[in-house]
Amino acid sequence: MLNKSYLVTLIKKMPTLMFGLFLYAAGIVATLYSNMGMSPWDVFHVGIANHTPLTLGQVSQITGLVIIFLSYFIGVMPGLASIMNMYFIGLFIDVINSMGIFKIPATFLGGFLLLISGILMIGWATYFYLKVQLGAGPRDGLMEGLVKKIKKPVWIIRGAIEVTVLIIGYILGGPVGIGTIITAFTIGISVQWAFKVGKYDPKSTEHEDIIKTIENIKKKEDIYST
Repeated sequence: MLNKSYLVTLIKKMPTLMFGLFLYAAGIVATLYSNMGMSPWDVFHVGIANHTPLTLGQVSQITGLVIIFLSYFIGVMPGLASIMNMYFIGLFIDVINSMGIFKIPATFLGGFLLLISGILMIGWATYFYLKVQLGAGPRDGLMEGLVKKIKKPVWIIRGAIEVTVLIIGYILGGPVGIGTIITAFTIGISVQWAFKVGKYDPKSTEHEDIIKTIENIKKKEDIYST
């Protein structure tokens, strides 16, 4: 017997989660079309896409899946949102690309504004998909796992990961430019601003992993309010 009230609560979270994932994909595509450079992970994804028959979205999906497996083996259990993040952001990237919503601006100012728009979208997207408390994205999960495993500060682990993927992406021909530097320094600010406006405190939020979600669905008692 399934816990119907928990299922209802879970279903109610889906629009917010899906909107966040779509907005995240839109932000990534916006930075791509700004033609000014992308974040380290996206430089890496584009670099791989340049040398394979895979689309940018498919590379993002495969990378996310590999990271989820790596994270699991160092003690990080993904949440439902982590898995959906891996699949749907990649899917939405390809859908948005195929629709031709974004065009490369003809001027530097246009490119800069598109880049900033993408950064703002990613900030708000992070807020929307994290507020449902069903797990962080695969890349954040990997960072969290390595911090616990290696016992080094977050900034060292995150910096080492992003420098590594940036170098590999650059070697593979990924789009590195002034936008890469701007993104590196402003994504965190964008996310923090969205958290502040949305009154989301990541320090006091406990995310539910996929095992806990399955257990809650199977619970016989209706302990969750709708």
